[in-house]
Amino acid sequence: MTAKRRKTAKPGCATLALAALSLCLLAASLSGSAGAFGLGDAGKLFEAGKSVVKVGKAVGKATEEFTPEQEYYIGRAVAASILGSQRPFNDEAANRYLNLLGQTLADASDRPQTFGGYHFLVLDSPDINAFGCPGGLIMVTRGLLRCCQNEDQVAAVLAHEIGHVSLQHGLAAIQQSRILDVAGVLAKEGASHAGGNVAALSGAFSGSVGDITKTLMVNGYSRGQEGEADAAAAVILERVGYDAKALTQVLATMAQRYQPGGLDFAKTHPNPQDRIAALTAKLPSAAPAPAPPARQARYQQALGRI
Repeated sequence: MTAKRRKTAKPGCATLALAALSLCLLAASLSGSAGAFGLGDAGKLFEAGKSVVKVGKAVGKATEEFTPEQEYYIGRAVAASILGSQRPFNDEAANRYLNLLGQTLADASDRPQTFGGYHFLVLDSPDINAFGCPGGLIMVTRGLLRCCQNEDQVAAVLAHEIGHVSLQHGLAAIQQSRILDVAGVLAKEGASHAGGNVAALSGAFSGSVGDITKTLMVNGYSRGQEGEADAAAAVILERVGYDAKALTQVLATMAQRYQPGGLDFAKTHPNPQDRIAALTAKLPSAAPAPAPPARQARYQQALGRI
């Protein structure tokens, strides 16, 4: 099982400076963890994301794909919208652990770099769900983490969401009719409001942000997209050295709790049994090496209060 690595070019110094000033993400570095997404920052993200803040560069042609920078701002606004109804889990150890694990997995993905980097947060919800926002802001509920019995399975959950980000499934949810409008307004506002006209940019993104948020929280991705993210997760797990079958193990637990018509993952995801059947055919048959005891101890220490 191999996949071609695809890397995103690193942004320039001026662009990075803009990102550092625009949001609390870099301020959330915990114990040297570059990707930590702190609890205090979640509130700031909500306030900043409602406005969608600055755009660093004007768009070229409206028919071109969104740049990594534009994807970052759209994803941040989507995350802010989700945080409007979902509370962060008040446990720094759990969030630090999720970020350390998530960064390792993201580095092994086909898209190890995004404009703003990958950031992970536990949501204080009993629902079984997770949200991978464009650009790399990933949130996982306590309910889904409770379906995980070890670090390999937590890694599988994160790798699946990283797969969605890497494959840009979120941006694909934007209605094609909006692409021209949003790109045009971005170009105009980027040129005339370099200092950050918050209200104008908020309106520019609202339709696209709504499309993505509705997909993540109401409609769900297509069966094909979920299959692609599952396959990407298996590749990531193998690269890092986790059990590639861990995702099917989590899905089996989720299947026991699956209630058609439910309000959590049953509303936005295909039946877990169908996903297990599709993924199993792609997994290696050999049994993985036993996980070191330190791995389980680390998992228990970080997520024992979930």
